[in-house]
Amino acid sequence: MDTLTRIRAFIDVVEAEGFSAAARKMGRSKALLSKYVRELEDELGALLLNRTTRQFSLTEAGHTYYRTASDILKEIDNLADLVRENNADLKGRLRISAPRTYMDDDIGHSLIDFAKAHPDLSLEILSEDRFVDLIEEGFDVAIRITKLEDSGMIARKLADFRIYVCATPEFIEKHGPLNHPNDLSGVPFIIDTNTRSHNNIRFVERDGSAFSVPVTGPIEVNSPLATLRAARAGLGVAAVPDFVARAVIDSGEMVSLFDEYLPADRGIYAVYPHRRYLPAKVRTFVDFLSNWFRKRD
Repeated sequence: MDTLTRIRAFIDVVEAEGFSAAARKMGRSKALLSKYVRELEDELGALLLNRTTRQFSLTEAGHTYYRTASDILKEIDNLADLVRENNADLKGRLRISAPRTYMDDDIGHSLIDFAKAHPDLSLEILSEDRFVDLIEEGFDVAIRITKLEDSGMIARKLADFRIYVCATPEFIEKHGPLNHPNDLSGVPFIIDTNTRSHNNIRFVERDGSAFSVPVTGPIEVNSPLATLRAARAGLGVAAVPDFVARAVIDSGEMVSLFDEYLPADRGIYAVYPHRRYLPAKVRTFVDFLSNWFRKRD
């Protein structure tokens, strides 16, 4: 029995949180998985798992071994993907993290189109607005709408992105004039709590210097769509992603404010862990999204 088989058995047991669950998932007997893990422990001369009839946990050595062994197996699997000649034959599972706003908008259809193009590849999509830890939480790739900051991740820009600060013409007539972003601190503002500094809106002066304007208002909600609805109802000004607000601005229902003061340093990015061998499924996914957005423009 080779060491890789034992390692895979150990990782399967850890990720399934038990021998019985792993046996059901992998279609192997509980006794066989237990034998593989015990042989791995004998080979290492260390106990990796604490197991009783009711409890299951990793030892300190088990935690260390699991993290490193998982990375090694991913590299082995990624290398196998790399040498496959036909990406159309991609199989397995791709774990994706994406903001809810992305999935709820029309641009979320990009993932549906990818799934249709690769029917043998299973997508597991976590749609929430926090920044997940790709490595710790086992994601292959994340879509992020942000100002990109330095990290240990690899990022590829898929599309430009901007924020509209907007309000209805009736609201502007009632609360105006609004001549400078600083005027926003004196009018009701609908606050999207998804943003990192949601009570402060970031702008750039004409000389390039950055500044922020503190805002308050009648509604705070963690949804750009709900933020836009409140602004359309005349309850305040809102800062809304372009792909959410563009239609109502183009129609004249909402008016875009202070465009010349808004920073242009944000984008929609595909972010993935730095690995020696990039999995073919990740490379294909990122290439697909890049082409999807290019055609959309």
